[in-house]
This record gives sequence, structure tokens and C-alpha cells, in this order.
Amino acid sequence: MISIALFKPDIPQNTAAILRLCACFKLNLQIIEPCGFNLEDKRFKRVAMDYKRLCNIITHTNYENFVKKNSESRIVLMTTKSRKPFYSFKFKKNDILLFGRESAGVPLALHKDIKNKLKIPISAKTRSLNVAMAAAIVSAEALKQNRLF
Repeated sequence: MISIALFKPDIPQNTAAILRLCACFKLNLQIIEPCGFNLEDKRFKRVAMDYKRLCNIITHTNYENFVKKNSESRIVLMTTKSRKPFYSFKFKKNDILLFGRESAGVPLALHKDIKNKLKIPISAKTRSLNVAMAAAIVSAEALKQNRLF
């Protein structure tokens, strides 16, 4: 099953929107801690509504634990620093789509550690998409390629 993983997320509303996406598409949500908020935060709950009970949420105490628990899957980092567009990548059914912190992305060490790095091409006049929008775009492509819709 395709998963979305969030590296130390720090905006509760974005994480909640991704949780809803995961619930609707039957994707796992993996959170690499520390999380910048509590899952009981009212901002999180307002967006997540009752979808939390419909989503399989897996938390990892750190990145190393995340990698160990997912040794059978490919980790695919979504980053503005990649040159390879997501639509030219061949997704597999057990891929994990990793998204960095909204405020800082992922550390350079993770960039060096992860083989598969992709980007969503956007206008040169803009910096980046909202992380929840990016997760929706890429997960839809991964699901489509694997005929999982």
C-alpha cells in the first residue's frame, strides 16, 4: 500500500488535510516525530473532523526508526531541489511518498541518504506548493500508475 510520510510536520491544518486525503484514498499516513503539535490540537481536529478514525496513522520516534520499519519499501522524497518531475517516475505499490517540514523541508543528510527525489514543476515565479496540495497531486499519480483508484 502506498503511504504518505511527513517529516516532523509543524502545521496542524496541513497534516489534518493530508490525513483526510489518506482516509479517502486508503493510504497509510506515517508521521516522523517530533511533530510540531499534538494530534489533539483544535486546529488539527477542525480540519481532520471524523476522518482520523478512518486513517491508519503510524508514528515513528525518529527518521532512523522510520527507515528500519520501512525497509521493504522505497522512500520517494518530494523536494523542490530535485530536477526529476514526478510524472516521469514509475511508482510502485509499496512506495512511501516523503514530504518535509513546511518550514524547512528535510535536512541535507536525508537528501543525501534518499535515492529517489522528485519535484512538482511549478511556475518560476513561485517557491512551492502547500504540502497538502503536493501530497494530493503526487499520491493521485502514484495511485493512477498502479491502478489503485
